[in-house]
Amino acid sequence: MQQMSWEESVQWLRDQKDQQALVRACYFDDPLQDAAERFWASTEWKAIAALLPTPGGKALDLGAGRGISSYAMARDGWDVTALEPDPSMLVGAGAIHSLSASSGLTIKVAGDYSEKLPFADNTFDVVNARQVLHHARDLPQTCREVFRVLKPGGVMIATREHVLSHREDLQAFLDAHALHKFYGGENAFLLQEYLSAMTDAGLHLDQVLAPLDSPINYFPMTPDQCFVHCTRPVAAMIGRPLTNLIFSSRHFIGRMLMKRLVAALNARDQTPGRLYSFLAVKPIAASGRQ
Repeated sequence: MQQMSWEESVQWLRDQKDQQALVRACYFDDPLQDAAERFWASTEWKAIAALLPTPGGKALDLGAGRGISSYAMARDGWDVTALEPDPSMLVGAGAIHSLSASSGLTIKVAGDYSEKLPFADNTFDVVNARQVLHHARDLPQTCREVFRVLKPGGVMIATREHVLSHREDLQAFLDAHALHKFYGGENAFLLQEYLSAMTDAGLHLDQVLAPLDSPINYFPMTPDQCFVHCTRPVAAMIGRPLTNLIFSSRHFIGRMLMKRLVAALNARDQTPGRLYSFLAVKPIAASGRQ
């Protein structure tokens, strides 16, 4: 099969009539501003925003793609710089410039790679990386650069990162990916590789969110759909009404049982490429470390 660029691969997907649900779920649809607004209103973004500091500081959107996260941060009040080396008008810097112009939101754009960020030390309050770290050519170096450009006390949030249980599972993940066969740009790491890259860089891990822990990971499922998904085996045995009562978030026992059920399902999930998210902080005491 002839190799395509990322732009060509996404355009191919957009042209497939039977893939339009996936196109929308990936925010590859047009008008771009409508897609970005839909992302800003999504349960995924609301869950991400809830983990961030109060908006108003400087934010870096790492590997910004079409700019949907850049738009969401700018709409929330952040001073946003988007890092995107692909100049594409469909999936890269050109799309971000267009989105900034059409929305009236200021989004600065830098066309560099994450392994060598073109910014001074201690510049940003937040570094956002949505589906980015698994693309890094040098994951530890990317994390060192994120640490360098974050202000002391600054936050890195890396979301929807593909995780493997074993390195030999990588090919199974690649074979299952909708677009890898066209452009060959996907990757995934062991959970420990992500964790080590961040902590070795000097970042303090605040949260590690497994696949079913947050809508950040399980989107486009809604929270209600995720509840049904998680409790389906129980409902098959005792019925849906009683299951809903037992696991109801309205009472402490229900919340505790649901938390344990989700933890068990996460532990059992060995799907190659399953999604994790990470929240990490640059310690205040790290201000002199570079």
